[in-house]
Amino acid sequence: MYIQYQFYVYILASKRNGTLYIGHTDDLIGRVWQHKEKLIEGFTKKYRVDKLVYYEIYEDRTSALWRERQLKKWNRAWKIRLIEKDNPNWKDLYHDL
Repeated sequence: MYIQYQFYVYILASKRNGTLYIGHTDDLIGRVWQHKEKLIEGFTKKYRVDKLVYYEIYEDRTSALWRERQLKKWNRAWKIRLIEKDNPNWKDLYHDL
């Protein structure tokens, strides 16, 4: 039996046009929940960055990691355009997963 895994690149925001955080995971629901519950020490906890505003799905970890690194190099305006292309109201997508 072949089990297909999915990997995700995600963007969290503190609020509309607020502080952004980019990460990757193989458990999007669990990882965002950890951010929301402030279980992860560091940047997202300190700046209250816990709203899932964007994500992409990949079939392998290498592609997801490559994309995460690419997005982290983007300037802020590009990141905001990427978010607003599919989520113009900056809705917290976590509740729709």
